[in-house]
Amino acid sequence: MALDKYERVWLTAVGGLIGSFMAALMVAYLIFDIRLPTFEGRIDPANLSNTKFANLGVKKLSENNYEVVMLAKMWSFDVGKDGGNPGAPPVVRIPKGSRVTFYVTSLDVTHGVYVEDHSINLEIVPGQIARQSIPFNRPGEFRIICNQYCGTAHQAMYGTIVVE
Repeated sequence: MALDKYERVWLTAVGGLIGSFMAALMVAYLIFDIRLPTFEGRIDPANLSNTKFANLGVKKLSENNYEVVMLAKMWSFDVGKDGGNPGAPPVVRIPKGSRVTFYVTSLDVTHGVYVEDHSINLEIVPGQIARQSIPFNRPGEFRIICNQYCGTAHQAMYGTIVVE
Protein backbone atom coordinates (compact mmCIF):
# COMPACT_ATOMS: atom_id res chain seq x y z
CA MET A 1 0.00 0.00 0.00
CA ALA A 2 1.43 3.33 -1.03
CA LEU A 3 1.28 6.38 1.19
CA ASP A 4 0.45 9.76 -0.16
CA LYS A 5 3.24 12.34 0.05
CA TYR A 6 1.34 14.48 2.59
CA GLU A 7 0.40 11.46 4.72
CA ARG A 8 4.07 10.53 4.95
CA VAL A 9 4.98 14.10 5.97
CA TRP A 10 2.34 14.15 8.72
CA LEU A 11 3.23 10.67 9.98
CA THR A 12 6.90 11.66 10.11
CA ALA A 13 6.07 14.91 11.94
CA VAL A 14 3.82 13.15 14.48
CA GLY A 15 6.39 10.38 15.02
CA GLY A 16 9.12 12.98 15.56
CA LEU A 17 6.95 14.90 18.02
CA ILE A 18 6.13 11.77 20.03
CA GLY A 19 9.82 10.84 20.02
CA SER A 20 10.73 14.33 21.27
CA PHE A 21 8.21 14.06 24.13
CA MET A 22 9.56 10.64 25.12
CA ALA A 23 13.14 11.97 25.05
CA ALA A 24 12.11 14.92 27.25
CA LEU A 25 10.48 12.54 29.76
CA MET A 26 13.61 10.39 29.88
CA VAL A 27 15.86 13.43 30.40
CA ALA A 28 13.57 14.68 33.22
CA TYR A 29 13.63 11.25 34.87
CA LEU A 30 17.26 10.26 34.40
CA ILE A 31 19.15 13.57 34.48
CA PHE A 32 16.99 15.96 36.52
CA ASP A 33 15.65 13.25 38.88
CA ILE A 34 12.03 14.41 38.54
CA ARG A 35 9.57 11.90 40.00
CA LEU A 36 5.82 11.90 40.45
CA PRO A 37 4.40 11.98 43.98
CA THR A 38 3.55 8.53 45.30
CA PHE A 39 0.40 7.44 47.10
CA GLU A 40 1.64 5.80 50.29
CA GLY A 41 -1.63 4.75 51.92
CA ARG A 42 -4.59 5.87 54.02
CA ILE A 43 -4.92 6.67 57.70
CA ASP A 44 -7.56 7.93 60.09
CA PRO A 45 -6.68 11.59 60.78
CA ALA A 46 -8.39 11.36 64.17
CA ASN A 47 -6.14 8.47 65.26
CA LEU A 48 -2.51 9.21 64.40
CA SER A 49 -1.05 7.54 67.51
CA ASN A 50 -0.55 4.17 65.78
CA THR A 51 0.92 5.59 62.58
CA LYS A 52 4.18 7.03 61.31
CA PHE A 53 2.74 10.48 62.16
CA ALA A 54 2.88 9.81 65.91
CA ASN A 55 6.61 10.70 65.68
CA LEU A 56 6.90 13.80 63.52
CA GLY A 57 10.32 15.07 62.56
CA VAL A 58 13.49 14.61 60.56
CA LYS A 59 15.10 11.18 60.70
CA LYS A 60 18.50 10.23 59.34
CA LEU A 61 18.14 6.85 57.64
CA SER A 62 21.69 6.51 56.34
CA GLU A 63 24.52 8.68 55.07
CA ASN A 64 22.88 11.49 53.01
CA ASN A 65 19.45 9.86 53.22
CA TYR A 66 16.76 11.53 55.36
CA GLU A 67 13.06 11.21 56.01
CA VAL A 68 10.76 14.12 56.96
CA VAL A 69 7.43 13.16 58.53
CA MET A 70 5.20 16.23 58.44
CA LEU A 71 1.61 17.04 59.34
CA ALA A 72 -0.43 19.75 57.62
CA LYS A 73 -3.16 21.37 59.67
CA MET A 74 -4.96 24.66 59.75
CA TRP A 75 -2.82 26.84 59.35
CA SER A 76 0.61 25.39 59.85
CA PHE A 77 3.01 22.63 59.00
CA ASP A 78 4.15 20.53 61.96
CA VAL A 79 7.43 18.61 61.92
CA GLY A 80 7.59 18.07 65.66
CA LYS A 81 10.50 19.11 67.86
CA ASP A 82 12.88 19.09 64.85
CA GLY A 83 11.04 22.09 63.39
CA GLY A 84 12.12 24.65 65.96
CA ASN A 85 9.90 26.68 68.25
CA PRO A 86 6.33 25.43 68.72
CA GLY A 87 3.82 27.76 67.09
CA ALA A 88 6.41 29.25 64.71
CA PRO A 89 6.78 28.19 61.07
CA PRO A 90 9.01 25.09 61.03
CA VAL A 91 12.65 25.14 59.98
CA VAL A 92 14.01 21.82 58.70
CA ARG A 93 17.81 21.54 58.52
CA ILE A 94 19.52 19.01 56.27
CA PRO A 95 23.04 18.70 54.88
CA LYS A 96 23.87 19.52 51.27
CA GLY A 97 23.78 16.49 48.96
CA SER A 98 21.07 14.71 50.93
CA ARG A 99 18.13 12.84 49.48
CA VAL A 100 15.00 13.60 51.48
CA THR A 101 11.77 11.60 51.44
CA PHE A 102 8.74 13.58 52.59
CA TYR A 103 5.75 11.83 54.19
CA VAL A 104 2.84 14.25 54.63
CA THR A 105 -0.82 13.99 55.63
CA SER A 106 -3.53 16.45 56.66
CA LEU A 107 -5.63 16.58 59.80
CA ASP A 108 -8.48 18.71 58.56
CA VAL A 109 -8.79 20.04 55.00
CA THR A 110 -6.92 19.74 51.72
CA HIS A 111 -3.53 21.44 51.82
CA GLY A 112 -0.61 21.65 49.43
CA VAL A 113 3.15 21.31 49.83
CA TYR A 114 5.38 23.16 47.40
CA VAL A 115 9.12 23.58 47.97
CA GLU A 116 10.72 26.54 46.21
CA ASP A 117 13.22 25.73 43.43
CA HIS A 118 12.60 21.98 43.72
CA SER A 119 10.23 19.57 42.02
CA ILE A 120 7.96 18.97 45.00
CA ASN A 121 4.30 19.79 44.58
CA LEU A 122 2.01 17.60 46.68
CA GLU A 123 -1.72 17.75 47.26
CA ILE A 124 -2.37 16.75 50.85
CA VAL A 125 -5.81 15.23 51.34
CA PRO A 126 -7.09 14.33 54.84
CA GLY A 127 -6.66 10.62 55.45
CA GLN A 128 -4.15 10.06 52.65
CA ILE A 129 -0.38 9.86 52.97
CA ALA A 130 1.63 11.59 50.24
CA ARG A 131 5.27 10.63 49.68
CA GLN A 132 7.93 12.14 47.47
CA SER A 133 11.74 11.94 47.44
CA ILE A 134 14.01 14.70 46.22
CA PRO A 135 17.74 15.47 46.37
CA PHE A 136 18.90 18.77 47.87
CA ASN A 137 22.21 19.38 46.09
CA ARG A 138 22.78 23.10 46.64
CA PRO A 139 22.89 25.06 49.89
CA GLY A 140 20.33 27.71 50.69
CA GLU A 141 16.97 28.41 52.27
CA PHE A 142 13.91 27.09 50.46
CA ARG A 143 10.35 27.86 51.53
CA ILE A 144 7.74 25.17 52.09
CA ILE A 145 4.50 26.78 50.92
CA CYS A 146 0.89 25.63 51.17
CA ASN A 147 -0.38 26.07 47.61
CA GLN A 148 -3.98 24.94 48.19
CA TYR A 149 -6.32 27.51 49.72
CA CYS A 150 -7.16 26.12 53.17
CA GLY A 151 -8.97 28.94 54.94
CA THR A 152 -8.63 32.44 56.33
CA ALA A 153 -5.02 32.17 57.58
CA HIS A 154 -3.76 30.27 54.52
CA GLN A 155 -1.14 32.93 53.77
CA ALA A 156 0.61 32.19 57.10
CA MET A 157 1.10 28.49 56.29
CA TYR A 158 4.75 28.10 55.37
CA GLY A 159 8.05 26.75 56.62
CA THR A 160 11.69 26.69 55.58
CA ILE A 161 14.17 24.02 54.55
CA VAL A 162 17.75 25.05 55.27
CA VAL A 163 20.32 23.11 53.27
CA GLU A 164 23.74 23.50 54.92
